[in-house]
Amino acid sequence: MTGQLHLGLIINPLAGLGGSLALKGSDGQAMRQRLHTLSAQQRNRARDRVERALRPLQDRLGDLQLTTWSAAMGANLMSDLGIEAVVPAAGDPAAGDPAAGVPAAGDPAAGVPAAGDPVAGDSLSDSVYDTAAEDTRCAAMALKQEGVDLLIFAGGDGTARDIYDAVGADFPVLGIPCGVKMHSGVFAVSPEAAGELLAQLVSGGLVGLRRQEVRDIDEQAFRADKVRTKYYGEMLVPSEGRYLQQTKIGGKESPELVATDIAAWMAESMDPQSLYLIGPGSTTASIMQELALPNTLLGVDAVRAGVIVAADVDEQGLLELLAVHAGKAEIVVTAIGGQGHIFGRGNQQFSPAVIRAVGVGNIIIVAAKSKISELEGRPLLVDTNDPELDLNLAGYRSVLTGYDDHILYRVGSG
Repeated sequence: MTGQLHLGLIINPLAGLGGSLALKGSDGQAMRQRLHTLSAQQRNRARDRVERALRPLQDRLGDLQLTTWSAAMGANLMSDLGIEAVVPAAGDPAAGDPAAGVPAAGDPAAGVPAAGDPVAGDSLSDSVYDTAAEDTRCAAMALKQEGVDLLIFAGGDGTARDIYDAVGADFPVLGIPCGVKMHSGVFAVSPEAAGELLAQLVSGGLVGLRRQEVRDIDEQAFRADKVRTKYYGEMLVPSEGRYLQQTKIGGKESPELVATDIAAWMAESMDPQSLYLIGPGSTTASIMQELALPNTLLGVDAVRAGVIVAADVDEQGLLELLAVHAGKAEIVVTAIGGQGHIFGRGNQQFSPAVIRAVGVGNIIIVAAKSKISELEGRPLLVDTNDPELDLNLAGYRSVLTGYDDHILYRVGSG
């Protein structure tokens, strides 16, 4: 990871094209068979809406790292806008990947145009739009593996369902609304709203994370004027960070109430099979209090299944616990007020060896929004005395700020 916001972008070039044709959706062969009847402006609907979403970020492109997919699924637009973006090898038609079933560009048997072939960039060519659900799923899985912090996708409910199938419920995504059917809650209200939200995230503003439903409509039933939606699941979606919860008179956050709410959510969501390493601090102490367990305020306690496994554990003790624990382990840390450090200040028991044994993806950060606001847009910090690990810990991470209340915030390596 880097200190930049790493965005993944996937465009469904067919999204919304069926609307003007009264097809009630853009899935299936009926849409492809009628592509030739659409104007260039109609065909570029999804592409143009993504361009609108990117406008608020024009002055902040230096603070972004962009990874996208090939051709009309992202790379063409990035090239036309002069925006530098990475296309993974599996998504680069010029490279090809026989092992992954990706043919090389110019392969006539596969129908993949060669680099520089006018057909590839022609907005009126049907081949540009010859994408399917499997292409979206493949792209989403690849971009997740590339380490993007947030996956942006342009499409409708069908695209949202494909993204959900690929990345699951716990990976941050944001939909740019482009489809005919818009029943899911994972989309911004407009392309501009998506752009403003991303701009707020880049500038260090408080951007929340909340679970929103993924739903899709039965197109066959819809074409018969019957509305049937199906619930597929929920995904994590950034939302504008506001002081909606834990507020008192004057609009000021109550640290005590926030700590209690964080503790209540942690206590409810802890997996009894996992080993939790609870770091020092008053917020983490509230978690131990909620669990009715004694706490080492300035030390690290190990908890499993609501029981203290070891108290005030040093680095060697943590490594020994992790060596014999067969299941998942998680580190729970809070930020030091004013400084914003989550590792390397007062919790050196979480050494590089301990963090690697737990895994950089198994870190739970808890902090009140007021503590994050005090940073005035500066990142949370890590200083493990291992520069390589610090870089791996950097990036945008979820921070638990209340009862089932999360924000997405930047972690820097100092």
